[in-house]
Amino acid sequence: MTLVILAFVIWVAMWALNTRLANGPRANSRPIQLLVPAIFGLTILVVWELLVHGLNVPLVILPAPSHVVATFFNEIPTLWLDFQQTFIKGALSGYVIGCGAAFATAILVDRYDFLKRGLLPVGNFVAALPIVGTAPILVMWFGFDWQSKAAVVVVMVFFPMLVNTVAGLQETTSMQRDLMRTYGAGYWPSLTKLRLPAAMPFIFNGLKISTTLALIGAIVAEFFGSPTMGMGFRISTSVGQLALDMVWAEIVVAALAGSAFYGVVAMTEKTVTFWHPSQRK
Repeated sequence: MTLVILAFVIWVAMWALNTRLANGPRANSRPIQLLVPAIFGLTILVVWELLVHGLNVPLVILPAPSHVVATFFNEIPTLWLDFQQTFIKGALSGYVIGCGAAFATAILVDRYDFLKRGLLPVGNFVAALPIVGTAPILVMWFGFDWQSKAAVVVVMVFFPMLVNTVAGLQETTSMQRDLMRTYGAGYWPSLTKLRLPAAMPFIFNGLKISTTLALIGAIVAEFFGSPTMGMGFRISTSVGQLALDMVWAEIVVAALAGSAFYGVVAMTEKTVTFWHPSQRK
């Protein structure tokens, strides 16, 4: 009970500290913006550790963070193989293929209006299909290795990327397009010099959304068949073995990989769209 009370006290104290920092005079400074989420995350871990030990929570229900960290470092070779199989081979390859194909298709949709009327409604229908229904079919089509996981990722990221890119290409005003025509610019010069730069915030929005969808799709697809490696495979088998510490170690790897992937795309967006109002301070 002492540890439970201590956890409550720490939570209240850190909550008060974060509230004061977030509402203080330097709330908009970069150090405070980094410090607030760091304090919040560390507080969750400390409270989690104290509550697990204070309430004697069984390992098969919820392992303590210290146990998860120990498993993480003890199983680094296995986790690395799983990361390569799921993220690099499945998620990343599917992400590149799906987003690249969606971008090229968006150019065609923008060029030919009949594709917009015919393809986008189909895209909305396919995007609404549950992954647990499409993944087993794609696994049977492409086999149990990473190629089927990449195919699932392609299906998941294609239409969000397509819709965002098409919307971005429509962002310019009629006055801007008329001005390009007065300069004698045809479709392709107008596309490359005006409409694509204006569409970049939308394109990067689709890319950022797709980073999380890609990893989720690759992991879930492994539940329906994979070699004896992969993050989804390891989570599935570890749950069956009641090895919840290994499950959480895989979750940590997925969280770190997903956050880093999103961060790389966000940093690229900041570099490419430095001119956009959303990137100005």
